[in-house]
Amino acid sequence: MSFTIAAMALFAAPAFAESHVSGDAAAGESVFNQCQACHVVTNDEGETLAGRAGRTGPNLYGIEGRTAGTVEDFRYSSSMVEAGEAGLAWNEEDFAAYTQDPTGFLREYLDDSGARGKMAFKLRSEDDAKNVYAYIVSLGGGTPMEEAEEGSGS
Repeated sequence: MSFTIAAMALFAAPAFAESHVSGDAAAGESVFNQCQACHVVTNDEGETLAGRAGRTGPNLYGIEGRTAGTVEDFRYSSSMVEAGEAGLAWNEEDFAAYTQDPTGFLREYLDDSGARGKMAFKLRSEDDAKNVYAYIVSLGGGTPMEEAEEGSGS
């Protein structure tokens, strides 16, 4: 009996270790329709997984665990780059707070009343924000937070 329990725990562990996502990816897919005017999710092979040709905002592929302000060839606000340099790596909580009030989030994160981001759009609710995050993460390419935290010393 204990072997069965141990085996079940072994096989279940990877599912729980993959990420810290509480949102509903299916609900997030429909909310993402609001985001695709500016954002796209394109994998490393160039395949568009979500969105259209939105290039106003950065590609959101692999956002989980990614340091803020680091998508190559995207011009971020200086405040977003500074937040990344100060240690902001995207997780569900920060993504939800940012997408509900981008400038307010950066001002609080950086403790700088002059901080500004480029994103003007705001998601209406925390649930919508968490659902969009879950959807984007479900498309793959991220660094689960456990790995990002372990590798943050490099």
